Amino acid sequence: MGCSNITLSLPLLHISNHGGGGSGAGEEPNILIKPTIPSYKWRLVISYEGTKFSGWQYQETVPTVQCNIEKALMRATKLERKDLRLVGASRTDAGVHAWGQVAQFLTPFNYESLDSIHAAVNGLLPSDIRVREISPALPEFHARFFPKSKIYHYMIYNDAVMDPLQRHFAYHYTYKLNAVAMREAANHFVGTHDFSAFANASNRDGVANPVKHIFRFDVIEMGPLLQLEVEGSGFLYRQVRNMVALLLHVGREAIPPEIVLKIMATRDRRELAKYALSTPPHGLSLMSVLYNEELLKPPPDSPPTSFGRYHTIIHCKLPFN
Repeated sequence: MGCSNITLSLPLLHISNHGGGGSGAGEEPNILIKPTIPSYKWRLVISYEGTKFSGWQYQETVPTVQCNIEKALMRATKLERKDLRLVGASRTDAGVHAWGQVAQFLTPFNYESLDSIHAAVNGLLPSDIRVREISPALPEFHARFFPKSKIYHYMIYNDAVMDPLQRHFAYHYTYKLNAVAMREAANHFVGTHDFSAFANASNRDGVANPVKHIFRFDVIEMGPLLQLEVEGSGFLYRQVRNMVALLLHVGREAIPPEIVLKIMATRDRRELAKYALSTPPHGLSLMSVLYNEELLKPPPDSPPTSFGRYHTIIHCKLPFN
């Protein structure tokens, strides 16, 4: 079921990117809509299994994560989509998961406590989407424009036989991988570089800046599972999955680790295509979106963050006690 029953008839104002990258699945044109009435801003931290969704971003004809969250918020707040102005930090692609997607929405009213709306929203969402946190946000906070970094994990199951419990969350790769060589190659990505050679073309990228900073790129062995963990200032369309694809070919010792530098220097996606194709989406998860602490401070007279609440047992005195 798509999102065609939710409408938004507002002009969209496109503005320049402030450095927060896309999802590794791609950056979308940045959209900022100024509210027409006084409003309160709320920050969400969201987890979802992306298997059944056509990505994060709202689409009219297919189910997306944003569509489901908007429907739940509309019912819980009694507001229209145009008033909620839901914005996500990253546009994850179809099949990509998230543990720490960040989003924001607006209301024309304040809350004394966020626990009730938190419970209501999660009660309205499908079981493969959950809001982990709801917190008050400063007016100047913006989920999409101001991340200082994003962390992605790509999971690889490196064994002859796939673990069926991992099939939705890890890419089954049957060539024996040399993790030492992969670490050496991954280290070449660290730093500030033009990543044009690792970005797929997309008509939704706008004029994305191809220069990004990679803070770290770790290859962690956990038995047959390999966890590739990358933190960067932002990512181009399918950049993470393309980098992982090249590391897999290095890991199977088909190409040397230094090939990363050669391909990156060309700034040409066709050069990468000579060696590797993009990995499938289901191994990728957005784990965290990080912001400067100043932006995460709560505004005055705001309720505390809701992390959800446990059910409690009401103790009653039994007649035979």
